[in-house]
Amino acid sequence: MHGEFVSQLSIFVLAVFVGYYVVWSVTPALHTPLMAVTNAISSVIIVGALVAAGPEEISLAKILGFAAMVLAAINIFGGFAVTQRMLAMYKKKK
Repeated sequence: MHGEFVSQLSIFVLAVFVGYYVVWSVTPALHTPLMAVTNAISSVIIVGALVAAGPEEISLAKILGFAAMVLAAINIFGGFAVTQRMLAMYKKKK
């Protein structure tokens, strides 16, 4: 039990560092494609959260799955809104 927690915590910390360095090294021209990829990743998170929230009995996994589903949905819709605003900046004015 203790070794499994340390293993998962180590993976989480490494993911935080990798994510931080990847996001901050992106040039502004690549921001919109990066947002599209993160929206796709969030949609995969929603599928995983649905699986976690699926069991009939109420458990910590079900509650965390529901929370992940809500946060990923907010991330997806917010990402699309930001992407649309950024693309509108590049449209020619009539």
